[in-house]
Amino acid sequence: MQLTAKLAAILPEQSGTGKNGTWKKQDIIVETDGQYPKKICISLWGEKYDRNLLKVGSRLTISFDIESREFNGKWYTDVKGWKVEGVNDGGASYAQDAPSYAPPAYEREGESVISNDDCPF
Repeated sequence: MQLTAKLAAILPEQSGTGKNGTWKKQDIIVETDGQYPKKICISLWGEKYDRNLLKVGSRLTISFDIESREFNGKWYTDVKGWKVEGVNDGGASYAQDAPSYAPPAYEREGESVISNDDCPF
């Protein structure tokens, strides 16, 4: 899955040692766009992301997986980010831009008007 959102907070990095060796985890909080924005905690594991992209207020495109597991009768859900890309001020990411499906806007005597005249029938 993929999400583009604003970085709202960077939580302290966590590290430890497990049966597979040492590990590092960076949790970040992002806020979605829209009428009802949501905050989501995403975990970034290891060194698979550019730390320079993590600036509060910057827009990021994050590829992630969602995984749930059961422990002692309770379920826990993790959002694990595996790719982080910056989004520049123009709204386009450093990866390939998604196509825009908005109709073109035209100006008529100083006011912006959406044209429906380009319909072929």
